[in-house]
Amino acid sequence: MGHLGEEQLERARRLIALYPERRSALIPLCHLAQAQHGWLTPEAIEDIAGLLGITPAEVQGTASFYDMLHTEPVGRHVVAVCTNIACMLAGAYELLEHAEAHLGVHVGQTTEDGEFTLEESECLAGCDIAPCAQVNHRFFGPLDEAGFDALVAELRAGTLSEVVPPHGVLCRVERAVGLLAHRQEGPGDGAAEEGGAGGEGLGGGPGGGGARP
Repeated sequence: MGHLGEEQLERARRLIALYPERRSALIPLCHLAQAQHGWLTPEAIEDIAGLLGITPAEVQGTASFYDMLHTEPVGRHVVAVCTNIACMLAGAYELLEHAEAHLGVHVGQTTEDGEFTLEESECLAGCDIAPCAQVNHRFFGPLDEAGFDALVAELRAGTLSEVVPPHGVLCRVERAVGLLAHRQEGPGDGAAEEGGAGGEGLGGGPGGGGARP
């Protein structure tokens, strides 16, 4: 492994153990690796492929499909301004134009100090706080120009670090529970599956419940 450290590798193995099929852990592993540098480096993609027994191209193909995963460098804070209908009617386009001027970048660009990447997003599902924005997938709104400037100042000063971790840290609580599939053979009807919550293991492992009699 050329990218993931020992702690990340151990967490990756625990994540993989939550799934009946190894490759089902692909997206969680992408988020885990992205938390290291804020984006998925080529080395991280190779590590994930090795852990799951798939090709780097498969990891790349999946990662490039989802806008929460980045295969190119981004800023420490990814600011996404929603411009869908509710936010648009509340002044989202004016807010986005102001954001570009305030940060000195256009949509899709990163500030020279590496602190901010600006994005325009479709509905962020924050219509009740329109116009809204997300910073590293944490919601803020309703925002006007002054509110946006104040938000940027707080992010630069680090006063929101408890609320907004660096980009790539999707969740600070490690997942320890997965879905289990218990298979029961029945005459004439193949197999019936029953899903349930388990602990760290699968099947007969710790917290897994084992096979049904």
